[in-house]
Amino acid sequence: MRSAALIGIDAFDVIVEVDAVAGLPQWTIVGLAASAVKESRERVGAALVNSGFQVPPRRITVNLAPADVRKDGTAFDLPIAVGILVATGQLDARALLTRMFVGELGLDGGLRTMRGALSVARHASRTKISTLVLPAPNVAEAARVSTLDLSAPTNLAELVEQLRSDTLASARVTPVAAATNGDASDFAEVIGQQAAKRALEVAAAGGHNVLLVGPPGAGKTMLARRTPSILPELTEDELLEVIAIHSVAGLLERDGVAGGVRPFRAPHHTISSAGLVGGGSTPRPGEVSLAHHGVLFLDELLEFPRHVLDGLRQPLEDAKVVIARASQAVSYPARFTLIGATNPCPCGRAGDPTGSCNCSSSDVDRYVARISGPLADRIDMHVTVGAVALRDLSGKSTGDSSRTIRQRVEHARSVQRRRFAKMKTVACNAFVSGRWLDSHGRVHHEARELLQTAAERLSLSARGYHRVLKVARTIADLERSDEVAPPHVAEALRYRPLVKSQTAPAASASAPS
Repeated sequence: MRSAALIGIDAFDVIVEVDAVAGLPQWTIVGLAASAVKESRERVGAALVNSGFQVPPRRITVNLAPADVRKDGTAFDLPIAVGILVATGQLDARALLTRMFVGELGLDGGLRTMRGALSVARHASRTKISTLVLPAPNVAEAARVSTLDLSAPTNLAELVEQLRSDTLASARVTPVAAATNGDASDFAEVIGQQAAKRALEVAAAGGHNVLLVGPPGAGKTMLARRTPSILPELTEDELLEVIAIHSVAGLLERDGVAGGVRPFRAPHHTISSAGLVGGGSTPRPGEVSLAHHGVLFLDELLEFPRHVLDGLRQPLEDAKVVIARASQAVSYPARFTLIGATNPCPCGRAGDPTGSCNCSSSDVDRYVARISGPLADRIDMHVTVGAVALRDLSGKSTGDSSRTIRQRVEHARSVQRRRFAKMKTVACNAFVSGRWLDSHGRVHHEARELLQTAAERLSLSARGYHRVLKVARTIADLERSDEVAPPHVAEALRYRPLVKSQTAPAASASAPS
């Protein structure tokens, strides 16, 4: 009988074989089954009895092939139960041909939701399967990609009755309501902070990473949480990837990404390395993968342990996470926009014109050294967010609304999609090769000279040089310019740290005149 298991966000075929012979009554499950799979014998046994079927006192052996690949999860309950009915003569094996079975069973025989239904459906649609049998809560998820017939019986007894009559009922698909990208919070509500809003617009248009540096109460978190409201809608392919990741993690219903909203993840600074990047004895996607095609917001960035932050290097560079274990290596996509927020010093008042900061220079150095130089170099834009004067808070905002900004962002993204149409893995400027953009990005010779001169004076690394070029290309796209001009490079350079040490996260970003 056909079933499926998961490796990362991909599914693979599993053949469930059941043998019931005379002997001492016992159940044995082989095939490198994890604890959750081995426990299925208790759930399946109770489900069969409570559904009105017989469980003869025989020696039952269940094999999950291929036997050298680890199987995890509860989705094997249903195929094991059906296999036992076939092995004990209560169901004809011909009823199982060209059908795949997945799903968890309750003790009463009811089918319960499972993880990774979208991945299983994508896999089944590429094989010679006519019908995928799965729990009803997973039908809407599987129907997004599956060209197969889907069947979702409410319980085991109903499924067996349909199999005996060879009339599997097709599942009813309930459309998922479309979601909106952060309409509840709008950039029009933000007083002042024009430079920071401009920087976040550039970041959204090109998918660039941003570090917001400013005193407590300056509005860093408020600005970051409004960023999803200016991001373009997910494409169909992006949405399927996002749903697959959240489904594998078991968070699809809670996170609400099925409606098309871009993920926004904001973990606390006490998170572990495995929680942020992914891992565990049974690998699961971390926050960087749950933020795929969305925003990963790290508030109080410098309060995160340094070894946890350094785990971001690979996903920021490769847009994926590879979790290696002795038995296998699992890969999860992680193409996200990083937004970090931090204070400039331990007390948060460094650079305050009132001179209220009482941190020593050594305290500040130790504080900013919590982010390593290589990680700081991977952050495209370093932006200073100054405090807004109290007398200005009662005034009205004069900035653009999120809808207006999103229209400019969507236009810039459409230009980039056409530019990178031949590159399946690149959708925006932040993820293209720096060398490719240097050769094909249409950079004016004066802009190139300015960039080279600034790179020498600022001691930019090769990565830093190319990241400035990528930001400049995005600014040109926002300005609807086919060519990167000197003003675009000049603005992009404002977002680099204006300090000698690349480990310091402080810089200044003023709005272009």
